[in-house]
Amino acid sequence: MTSRVKVFSSFTAFASLILCVAIFTASCGSARDDSFVVALESTPESLHPWRGLDASGERLRQLMFNTLVRKNENFDYVGELASEIGISDDRLAYTFKLHDNVHFHDGRQLTAADAKYSLETLTGAGTEYKKTASFFESGTAKPQSYIANIEAPDRLTLIIRLRKTWTPLLANLVAIAIIPEGSAAQQSTKPVGSGAFKFVRADESQGIYEFQGFAEYWQGAPFIKDMRVRVIRDANTLQAELRSKRIDFAPGYSPLSPDAYKALSQTAGIQVRQFPGANLAYLGFNVQSEVVKDARVRQAIGYAIDRETIVNKLLLEQARVAHSILPEQSWAYAPGTIYSYDPQRAKQILDEAGYPDPDGDGRQMRFAKPIAFKLSSASSVRQYAEVIQNYLRAVGIPASVETTELTTLIAAQRAGQYQMTTGRWVGGNQDPIFLKDLFATGAAFNRNLYSNSRVDALLQEAVSLGNGEQSKGLYTEVQQIISRDVPMFPLWYTDNMAVGRDDISDMKIDPSGDWSYFRLLNVGST
Repeated sequence: MTSRVKVFSSFTAFASLILCVAIFTASCGSARDDSFVVALESTPESLHPWRGLDASGERLRQLMFNTLVRKNENFDYVGELASEIGISDDRLAYTFKLHDNVHFHDGRQLTAADAKYSLETLTGAGTEYKKTASFFESGTAKPQSYIANIEAPDRLTLIIRLRKTWTPLLANLVAIAIIPEGSAAQQSTKPVGSGAFKFVRADESQGIYEFQGFAEYWQGAPFIKDMRVRVIRDANTLQAELRSKRIDFAPGYSPLSPDAYKALSQTAGIQVRQFPGANLAYLGFNVQSEVVKDARVRQAIGYAIDRETIVNKLLLEQARVAHSILPEQSWAYAPGTIYSYDPQRAKQILDEAGYPDPDGDGRQMRFAKPIAFKLSSASSVRQYAEVIQNYLRAVGIPASVETTELTTLIAAQRAGQYQMTTGRWVGGNQDPIFLKDLFATGAAFNRNLYSNSRVDALLQEAVSLGNGEQSKGLYTEVQQIISRDVPMFPLWYTDNMAVGRDDISDMKIDPSGDWSYFRLLNVGST
């Protein structure tokens, strides 16, 4: 009897152990199956393609949806769902010819009626989608839509008629997913698009999003059949999950440090790939604030910082020194003044500006009070702030580093309550139209409080002309003036880093870093 009791007890304990393991595995949300598992650094704001403006939400949108227009590797606007784009001579009518035989994930064929529905719903009266605002003219008592009306004269033709000339139309269409007619209400919980991957399920409490490769995708079925996206916020956790093979791929995961990428590249079974990126780290100045209101002080700061050493030694060559707000791949790129590391030149400029070194040996500061260097605790430049501070001290510029929450920092910038700050532009700097948003007097993102009548006139003319050789010359002059006045000092472009299994092939990330290349990833065939 005793023996039988012992056996039964052992069996019960074993069964309980199996049950506990099963419960734990299900609750942790990281059990391995045949799914390709991808790491995402933050929770998407919404699955609805129009409700969120966050980077994580955009990554999932790029998996599930298509848009009329996309940006190519040179950041020119070309068709995605549109096979042809025609613009009338007066620039008030845009005609889009759509690709045929494009299907949504629910089997319906995509037509111009779906595109018309999508844009009319997005820009209709009373809508609360975050992506709606960019289609309305601000600065008026009652904001008006730039779009006068939308027509679908046949199954594959869409015509957008504008109320007035509005060059940024194509730029704004890049982020607008086309959805099936009548489906707007369901997109937050059951998104349906025409992208390479279709939505299966989400467990937002666990940060898990599951997808299947869309076999009928109009550009060719993806190689990946089943994919799970997991939100992993902590860099140390991600490294452990990569090494234990519970994560297959982590593209563009910014919390990973350069040292972490280097260590992972030396780990068996893991590859680290690096591609030129376009996102910009920068210093910004309140040009109406004491001391830094003098452009010569801002120029001296540019010459005082050894960006080459920071990029090579601290960033481990995972970035490139920047000489413009625009990325080098842009058709409108022009470097303007090149600020190479030259501390003697920085000191000379400060002397000329009326801020001499008190004793001539560089040990005393030139200003009575330190420059307030405010930055976000989440800034990618935060870990290098003290290095920048030391470079400035070496030429006699005192700076006090103040770290705060991002929302608090943005509020201070808008109120002009700062002298020097830092941040990163993700995506916006890829289009030269963005220069107007940054530097035109009173513009939406002109937190530098910069004003230059010549820049205002050049930008107004360039935007009215659209992309082309005529506007390129205007944008070149703007970049030359900006590099001289230095309301914003570009530091470096961060490269697009990707880490994952060593049997992932056909990985090619374009400078924007979007996830549209996922359909071409080939896994396990090398």
